[in-house]
Amino acid sequence: MYKVTKKIAKPKAKPDKLATVWKSMTVKELATAIGTDPDNVFEAMLLSKLNTDRYYKLSSKIDDMAVITKVVQNCGRRPQIVANPTLKESEEDKDAYRRPPPDPSCLVKRPPVVTVMGHVDHGKTTLLDALRHTNVVASEFGGITQHIGAFSVKLSSGNQVTFLDTPGHAAFSSMRERGANVTDIVVLVVAADDGVMDQTKESIKYARQANVPIVVAINKIDRPGADVEMTKDALLANGIQLEDRGGDTIAVPISALKRIGLEALVESIVLQAELLEVSADPKGPVEGVVVECQADLNRGILSTLLIQRGTLKKGAWLVAGTAYGKIKGMLNDQRSSIETASPATPVEVFGWKDMPSVGDLVLEVESEKRAREVVEYRQKKLELEKMKDDLKAIKEKEDEHMKEYGEILKQRREIGWFHVRYALAKKRRELTKKDVEFEAPRVSIVVKGDVEGSIEAILNIISSYYSNECELDLIHFGVGPVTDNDVKLAEPYNGIIYAFNVTVPTSVSSTAASSNVQIRLHNVIYKMFDDLKEEINSKMPPKDEEQILGQADVIQEFVITEGKKKIPVAGCRCTKGILKKDAQYRLKRGEEYIFDGKLTSMRHLKNEVDQIKKDVDCGLRLSDTQIRVQHGDVLECYQLVKVPQKVDWDPGF
Repeated sequence: MYKVTKKIAKPKAKPDKLATVWKSMTVKELATAIGTDPDNVFEAMLLSKLNTDRYYKLSSKIDDMAVITKVVQNCGRRPQIVANPTLKESEEDKDAYRRPPPDPSCLVKRPPVVTVMGHVDHGKTTLLDALRHTNVVASEFGGITQHIGAFSVKLSSGNQVTFLDTPGHAAFSSMRERGANVTDIVVLVVAADDGVMDQTKESIKYARQANVPIVVAINKIDRPGADVEMTKDALLANGIQLEDRGGDTIAVPISALKRIGLEALVESIVLQAELLEVSADPKGPVEGVVVECQADLNRGILSTLLIQRGTLKKGAWLVAGTAYGKIKGMLNDQRSSIETASPATPVEVFGWKDMPSVGDLVLEVESEKRAREVVEYRQKKLELEKMKDDLKAIKEKEDEHMKEYGEILKQRREIGWFHVRYALAKKRRELTKKDVEFEAPRVSIVVKGDVEGSIEAILNIISSYYSNECELDLIHFGVGPVTDNDVKLAEPYNGIIYAFNVTVPTSVSSTAASSNVQIRLHNVIYKMFDDLKEEINSKMPPKDEEQILGQADVIQEFVITEGKKKIPVAGCRCTKGILKKDAQYRLKRGEEYIFDGKLTSMRHLKNEVDQIKKDVDCGLRLSDTQIRVQHGDVLECYQLVKVPQKVDWDPGF
């Protein structure tokens, strides 16, 4: 640690001279930019009263721009923020790319990739269950496929088909769209008793964007309310030109549950695949797409890949986005270990150093050195892009500050600096008071999910939340089991941990209990958001709701004398409900309200009373004696009651 005993020696240059600075510059670079001794920089850090303990070496990188700015100002300069000059665009492109299209002679026939799409509960999973003769439905919480599944099915005809099962729920639209972008054929499942729904329309849109043919499976024809013809008409209205309506899209009526029409559907899929003549190059470096990612306690980071070119083998080095790894093991869709995976094969791999993102392009490279080179190059590019965005934001902020400064300078010239200071101080006090008085309640949460696709869907829903009454604060999110660190992050904010399809180790449960942090486990996304909405509702401040107590018709006005004052009194008859003396009253004349306030007197005959019942005459004296009543006016009696408030937020379920 450097010990500083002398005062800061300001540079000899003019005190307003600019010092060119950038994020993550070292202490030594900052001293050079200011034109002063490094000891002065350390002392300026101490004077800044900011958290600077970690910057104690000449080589320490200062990643906090507030510290850099304050040090520059303490040394008598003005900061000019620029991009890091050491992070210049690399002249050499070190990225990895797909190979050029293969020679047609290298192509071999491959299984078609078929994506099953449709609205929630229209029977997609039941259909796939019937095709592969397994019971997937029982394992899906709430009958909703929680994240995309990729698997191969060998049909009785001997043909192999790779299926992508995309969730039908509105929350998983991004996952469904991703499935359409890696597929050859879309099987659109539509329930004959429900017709074309929101997610059906989304699926049609995604299939068209991906430019892939559609085979329609009109499901649940065994249901009492099934209407195949009406369903076909609805599809036609949404742009699906079916064969029997003069188009070229195949539609097959089926019952996945009763196994009716499945053979015809399979034949239609195979026929469509033969027309497409799908093929791939099985040789050379692997190319593919990340279909799903998750964290496993035993194997680390797992990802489901769909191989598109080449043949994947154990030991291969892969890059995907800014993640890389060496494949230590591969599993097929039956969770059995395999040695190779050819094109159109879904495979689960482990051995990643970092978690790739769903939808990332996967490329095989020759070595770990090359994998690191690609990832470092991509990270550097991302950092440069972020820096450009940051500099743009800083420039906009500086322009805003200069505009405000110009307004203050103008005021100073007009009314004098003392008055400006007083006005600004008053304004700050008013703003502070307003912040305290109107500080909204807050629900703070940590979200953990089983796979990246689930987290992505959850975050998409959370991003749609907006309310002035209660803030929703996302402290942290991630893939994998709940950890002690999640509890530590939630504790200072009285946060709640929402765990979606993940486990909570016993030790973490104990830590959470001792820290008074709630962990709420959920397996169905809409139930999790029902829980979250209830939590938000519990924090919402009650609102005033008007409760009508009664009504009185004005028969005539009486004028009484109090001292030298003439005071009008409304002679009324209660026509509805009851009238209470301490309630609120509105005076209505025609369609206009001319008074809203309290009574100062309520009399029946000559007696002061607190309440008047229906069909009883009374004299009512308004608090505003300037208001004159007349025959035909109506007095409405009401009170404001506090009622629980519910958040106006529709997550899309």
